[in-house]
Amino acid sequence: MRTHYCNGIHEGLIGQTVILCGWAQRRRDHGGVIFIDLRDREGLVQIVADPDQVDAFAAANECRNEFVLQVEGVLRARPAGTENPHMPSGKVELAAARIRILNRSEPVPFPLDEEDIAENLRLKYRYLDLRRPEMLHRLRLRHQVTRFVRGYLDNAGFIDVETPVLTRSTPEGARDYLVPSRTQPGHFFALPQSPQLFKQLLMVAGLDRYYQITKCFRDEDLRADRQPEFTQIDIEASFVDEEAVMGTAEPMIRGLFAEVLGVQLPDPFPRMTYRDAMHRFGVDRPDLRNPLELTELTDLMRAVDFKVFREAAERPHGRVACLRVPGGAQLSRAQIDAYTQFTAIYGARGLAWIKVNALDRGNEGLQSPIVKFLPEAVLSEILRRSGAAAGDILFFGADTAKIVNEALGNLRNRVAADLGLLEGEWCPVWITDFPMFDYDDKENRWTSTHHPFTAPQTEHLETLGQDPGNALARAYDLVLNGNEIGGGSIRIHQEAVQEKVFAALGIGAEEARDKFGFLLDALRYGAPPHGGLAFGLDRLVMLLCGAETIRDVIAFPKTQKAGCLLTEAPGTVADKQLQELGIRLRPGVGVGIPNP
Repeated sequence: MRTHYCNGIHEGLIGQTVILCGWAQRRRDHGGVIFIDLRDREGLVQIVADPDQVDAFAAANECRNEFVLQVEGVLRARPAGTENPHMPSGKVELAAARIRILNRSEPVPFPLDEEDIAENLRLKYRYLDLRRPEMLHRLRLRHQVTRFVRGYLDNAGFIDVETPVLTRSTPEGARDYLVPSRTQPGHFFALPQSPQLFKQLLMVAGLDRYYQITKCFRDEDLRADRQPEFTQIDIEASFVDEEAVMGTAEPMIRGLFAEVLGVQLPDPFPRMTYRDAMHRFGVDRPDLRNPLELTELTDLMRAVDFKVFREAAERPHGRVACLRVPGGAQLSRAQIDAYTQFTAIYGARGLAWIKVNALDRGNEGLQSPIVKFLPEAVLSEILRRSGAAAGDILFFGADTAKIVNEALGNLRNRVAADLGLLEGEWCPVWITDFPMFDYDDKENRWTSTHHPFTAPQTEHLETLGQDPGNALARAYDLVLNGNEIGGGSIRIHQEAVQEKVFAALGIGAEEARDKFGFLLDALRYGAPPHGGLAFGLDRLVMLLCGAETIRDVIAFPKTQKAGCLLTEAPGTVADKQLQELGIRLRPGVGVGIPNP
């Protein structure tokens, strides 16, 4: 139905007959001559309908925004002074000889050429939102990413294998989405949180190198960077160690940025241990564009009279630290109060601070409600350790290490963003040597930091049961600008080791057999050493195109309540379907639930 896309129109085609198809983005009537900006997937072309072309002019006069058109005419140069240098087709226009209205459009609920559109409208009318060039660009960039990744992994000898979407519910950290079975009443499938177990079975099967760009599902509370269904670039290989896995993934990311953005990332990527990251930045995904770091003060505070600091320092897992903000003494009390409220989100019970007005006046040069509670020698050491200068402010955290790290680590990012302190554009870093386990205070048990199939470091294998809190994993994450874009580990390939890890997690033999029997059986039949990692495709594309949330790089995303405004899913189903599944809803369940 057309000879060209809009961006394929150029001066070399002047004088030729051209047929274009697309949507009327804008119609303008200039004293008898009608101009239409015709838009397709590739760009815009200006259409001119003159009165002497009676039929074309009549159709143009009838046309409104978002009408679907087919336009045939002769391409000509725009009159001098009317060129648009911001459009690839900006030096030419199409003199319409024939305009066909292929379909009409009602007035759209929001202007497609504006930016500040309410997200609920964008999600409800997503098919209109996706017509906007910005959204089309994001989906095309996503396509570029997956095309590059497939080519890279194909050339590296990896084989694309699909794994099941209907599988067994296994405890992998998040809540499963369950699917009831009609043929086996009372039994349920689960949608996979990841292909973890299946890709390990593929290694047992001798596939050697596997990859898949696959959907994963987690029924969890959502944030800006979370969705109930998301996409992973999943990679696994046999007979590899950590260096081999990272040595495969790192060039892929470096090549991807060069291909898509023309950006050269560092070679090699820097590396940092988990312990170092938490000590310096409070988080295991540090944004290295941010020059701010935490200063350790725990040892210094064990002997002070100031109860808040001393008690935190004396706790077995307590920490006292400060964050130095250069030039922060200019912050108002209202701004400091706002930061105090911000850290409360992470459990902090307050945010102590000291403004450094002068260094040569001792305590007199410091401004803070807490200065009077700290000896001059301690204050002097705080200033020395933190490298504080006149005009700075120090923010303090004193509580459990977990709360201090989360509060100051996130405050570090907030302050840097507010004060424009970020340096550089792209800063990747590998985080290594993660702990095997985290302790869940609510459930009073150890949980996997990554997942229960991560191999412990060899030197910690024999102490898993006696000292799980100090066991380190053969795990690694790739962090970019404060975002974890990928993570993985060397897996357990011996049944005896897997049983030790299950025991440390409080998973007994009977539960292990019930949940993971098929994996334990497979490990008995010559499972090779293997490992891999997975990249979050949505988050990676979000960073590449500068979007604020992963919803902006997914064609049809869900809301933060895991609902679809477009299709109004989830929805109710007919009683007959429930009866076929052997399911009966409790009275009141599903009644009066608002649309997501």
